[in-house]
Amino acid sequence: MIGGNNYPYQTQTATREPTWVRYSLIGVAVAFMVIMLVIPLMAVFYEALKAGWQLYLASLTEAEALHAIKLTLITVLIVVPINAVIGVAIAWLLTRFNFKGKQILTTLLDIPFSVSPVVAGLMFVVLLGRNSWLGGWLEYFDFQVIFAIPGIVIATMFVTFPFVAREIIPLMQSQGASEEQAALTLGASGWQMFWRVTLPNIKWALLYGIILTNARAMGEFGAVSVVSGHIRGQTNTMSLLVEIAYNEYNFTAAFALSSLLALLALITLLLQQFLNYRQSKKFSMIEQ
Repeated sequence: MIGGNNYPYQTQTATREPTWVRYSLIGVAVAFMVIMLVIPLMAVFYEALKAGWQLYLASLTEAEALHAIKLTLITVLIVVPINAVIGVAIAWLLTRFNFKGKQILTTLLDIPFSVSPVVAGLMFVVLLGRNSWLGGWLEYFDFQVIFAIPGIVIATMFVTFPFVAREIIPLMQSQGASEEQAALTLGASGWQMFWRVTLPNIKWALLYGIILTNARAMGEFGAVSVVSGHIRGQTNTMSLLVEIAYNEYNFTAAFALSSLLALLALITLLLQQFLNYRQSKKFSMIEQ
């Protein structure tokens, strides 16, 4: 049987250590989380609101701040759908096909995790900057990439690229292809199999990957800082404007934008917990 109290061995193992050891570990973990996460987060909201709601709202509705918020949202709306589609395609490729170079492709998928975002930004400056062959050719057609919105989108797409695929790949590997093969045997086309079998099976992992991609895209700083050029009112995202406002001693604006980013991060966390709850509830119903 599978149930909450039907694992006596695990229960005994979990309570084998002395009580003071368990409570000490819990206390250390909670203290660390409070000191490193909760207190700094509360400090951001306190600094943002200590001058009053009017100044807080004025900082967020100022023209430069509104443009930064708009640019951040535009970047997210472009990057997230593209990375979601590409992530599903790569996960499908790596879990359903065997081919030469598969291990190399799997390794390349993790490059954005291992390369510094600043280095990533410099790579795109070298490849797509005005002095490069490709960048010069694009500017010949009056299409600027670096120090413009396309560069911000490309850099953000690079650093957020692996999230969707890395969430889906383990799930697709564990599920196998038996249901998909059964659908094909029953006469389903490739698209019918994907929409009716594959996608429902990976939907929670896909949503989780999309949420992580969205959170990283909104808060990305390093790569975007290099390719944007910090052009005021044109290429500053929210994270870049936070740095500018802080360096100019405009602390209210800096903390107001920081609090907005933190609020979006908290919303992302709540969505993650909701998806985890729905997924665990689904699995518990299946097991029962």
